[in-house]
Amino acid sequence: MAIMLVVEDEEPIQELIKEYLSPLKIEIHQAYSGEEGVEKYSELLEKGKRPDLVIMDLKLPGIDGVEATKKILKIDPEANVYGFTAYFGTDWARELEKAGAKGIIARPVGFDGFRDIVKEILKKS
Repeated sequence: MAIMLVVEDEEPIQELIKEYLSPLKIEIHQAYSGEEGVEKYSELLEKGKRPDLVIMDLKLPGIDGVEATKKILKIDPEANVYGFTAYFGTDWARELEKAGAKGIIARPVGFDGFRDIVKEILKKS
């Protein structure tokens, strides 16, 4: 079973992600801030549950998605981080990729599109 960490501060989005990805049988862990995302990633690694995929929002309380991505990649340079944001076409999104994210999933793809993209990413990883 794939393991996924979703770093997203909006609870309704977290719930939608869980709901739409449920057919994929993914073990989903949630974090609501950049700091919590970094802590959760470390905890999962310690438990031998390295996430196959990290979904990172850009706009987060505390450290933003770019900083959280940098910190996760310091812990695990092989981390598979993808942004999922409404800010997909911006310099901010490009910063996320410069920080080491493998790509940006544009929020307007909707949750069905998101599920299909996640399925493809997990096939490759």
